[in-house]
Amino acid sequence: MEDFKEGLYPATVTPFDNDGVFDSGMLVRLMERNLAEGAAGFLIGGSSAECFLLTREERVAALESAAAFKDRTRLIAHVGALSTGEACALACEAARLGYHRVAATPPFYYKHPPSAIRRYYERIAGAAGMPVIVYNFPGNTGVNFDLRDPEYAALFSGGAICGVKHTNHMLFQMERFMALYPDLEIYNGYDETMICAFAYGARAAIGSTFNCMLGPYERLRQAILAGEMDEARRLQHRCNDAMEAMCRAGLFPAIKYVLERQGCSCGNPREPFLPLGEDGEKIVDATCAWLWTD
Repeated sequence: MEDFKEGLYPATVTPFDNDGVFDSGMLVRLMERNLAEGAAGFLIGGSSAECFLLTREERVAALESAAAFKDRTRLIAHVGALSTGEACALACEAARLGYHRVAATPPFYYKHPPSAIRRYYERIAGAAGMPVIVYNFPGNTGVNFDLRDPEYAALFSGGAICGVKHTNHMLFQMERFMALYPDLEIYNGYDETMICAFAYGARAAIGSTFNCMLGPYERLRQAILAGEMDEARRLQHRCNDAMEAMCRAGLFPAIKYVLERQGCSCGNPREPFLPLGEDGEKIVDATCAWLWTD
């Protein structure tokens, strides 16, 4: 269970009951199902978990529930926050619960210089007692890691960082991470580019749609590893058709809708996300029904 460079990690959703309360039992049930489908581990508390819409108590409760799996699989706790103190407090909780890795988005909204971002990650690593996976998601955070910047060079070479979750369509940057820092664990973060990331040499991925599509993606991964690229392309195209439909309808509401159709009721996303609605359901039904009928 030491190798974090291989396999698929669902970015696990946060299940809610009909009253919008965190449903620990459904989280465990979903994780059990994904393990049976071949999950290599889990990212708990990330974007797919609606992390920034949860209270600290809810984030900790989800980490506590998922920690039941710490001796069975690899667990990554997302602890990113707007403030360093909040991120460090969550990192301490993850360490207390026995998580194997912590990950964090860079601090966003306020425009922090590289020196402040470097300090943020170094403080999280110190609080957790372990290096951090950088959650590189510039489309949402607005933070772009310029690897020529001396502060970032010091960050990625200084021992505080063990990996990168590359949720960025700029795969050239992912290749530069690999070339400059070959010991980093690289996780592809956009499900729709997995075949491209693996062609570059990535061997792990963290994905939102792995919650409800892990089987097809694991078959895709196995086809890549076997050199069966025609089959890998076919599977990526099929998964991308589903991804495109879910993104058109609203990705996180659509994932929870598909899970509902698969028998895992995880509730609606938290506002300001809106429920999928009839029009969104029609979009998903037209393209994704194979996910609950095959």
